[in-house]
Amino acid sequence: VRAARSPLQTRLLHPHWNLLRSADVDGIAELLAVGQARRIIVMSGAGISTAAGIPDFRSPDTGLYANLQKFNLPYAEAIFDIDYFQENPQPFYALARELYPGNFRPTLSHYFIRLLATKGLLLRNFTQNIDTLERVAGLADEYLVEAHGSFHTAHCTNSACRQEYSQDWVRDRIMTGMVPICPACVTDVSDSAAPLSPIGYVKPDITFFGEALPPRFFEKRASDFTVCDLLIVMGTSLQVQPFASLIDQVSPRTPRLLINREVCGVHGSGPRTGFDFDGVKQKHRRDALYLGSCDDGCLRLAELLGWKDELLALHASEHTRLAAEERTYAKAKPVTSTASSPGPSENLPLDPALEDLAHNVAKSLHIGERADLTGNQERNSPDPSPPR
Repeated sequence: VRAARSPLQTRLLHPHWNLLRSADVDGIAELLAVGQARRIIVMSGAGISTAAGIPDFRSPDTGLYANLQKFNLPYAEAIFDIDYFQENPQPFYALARELYPGNFRPTLSHYFIRLLATKGLLLRNFTQNIDTLERVAGLADEYLVEAHGSFHTAHCTNSACRQEYSQDWVRDRIMTGMVPICPACVTDVSDSAAPLSPIGYVKPDITFFGEALPPRFFEKRASDFTVCDLLIVMGTSLQVQPFASLIDQVSPRTPRLLINREVCGVHGSGPRTGFDFDGVKQKHRRDALYLGSCDDGCLRLAELLGWKDELLALHASEHTRLAAEERTYAKAKPVTSTASSPGPSENLPLDPALEDLAHNVAKSLHIGERADLTGNQERNSPDPSPPR
C-alpha cells in the first residue's frame, strides 16, 4: 500500500500549488507587483494602534486588562460588560475620557490601509479597534467594518428609546467629567403621566461583552471573503471569536499575510484551518509571516512595492493637518469645568476618585505618547524618561 503523501511532498510534484515564491513579505509583494491581488481584505487589531500610544488589551503588564485592577472591578473585563455598565457606568466613562478619539493620531499602519484604498486595491478593512483611527486617517466608510463598534456614534441604552447621538455630543460631556444621560428620556419622563421607564445612559456604540456584533460585520463577512484575493492580518492575537475565524473564510487558494510581533492563528480546529506557515498541513502553500511591529511590516511592504516615499509623505502631511485641527479645536472648544455643564437632570458628575484612577491607568499605559518613525516619543507628560 502506497503511503499517503504529505502536503509538502505533494507540492514538490505540483509546484503550481505553491502560491507564494517565499513565505514572507517579499512573496506577498511579488503578487501585488504583478497585479494578482486587487481585492484585499485587511484584518486589524490593537497592535496597529499601539504606536499611537493606545494600549492593547492583552499584552502582559502593558495591556489594558492588566491595568484595570486599579478600578477595583469585580473582574477586569467588567468595564466592558453591558450588565456591569448598567449598574455602574462611571468606571467606563472615566476610562473613556482618557481613551477618547481626538487624543491620538493614526499610525503608519493606518495610512498604509488608506493607501491600499487610494490605489484601488482594498476591498475592506475589518477592524477590532474602537478608536476610530481608521476614520481619522481618511478611510471612507464604505471600506470599513468596525467589528466591535466604535466611538463614532452613540445611542441611549434604554431599549424603549435608543436615541442616536453624535460623537461630538458625547465627547463634550465625557471630557467635562460627566456621565451623559439621554435628554430624550428625561423629557419623556417629565412630560408623561405614565409609569416611569428607565432613563438611559448615552453609550458610544462600542460592542460590550453581552451585546451582539453590528449587522454590517455579518453582511460583509458573507459577501467579501469569498471574493478576496489577498488577506492581510496585522496587530491582532486572533483570540476573540467570531473575528478570529475570519482567516478561514477565504478560499484555500487565497494568499494570507500575518504582520505581528508574535505568531498566532496557527492552532485551528482542524488540519485545514488556521495559518500554515511551515507548509505542512494544507494543500496550497499560501501563508506568509512578518514578525515585528505593524508599522515596520507595512513600511517594508511599501518599500518593496515602491510606495515607501508616498506612504511617509502621506503620514507626515496628515499629521501636520491633524495638529493644526487640534490647535483650532482647543481654541474653539476648551475643556470646561463640570460647573458649567448641563444640570443633574441630564448628566451625572464622574466620581473624582475614579477620574484620578483613570488618569493614573492611562499614565501607566503611556497613553498620550506618539511614536514617530525614528522611535522617539512625543509625550503629553513632562517626564522625559522613555516608556518601558
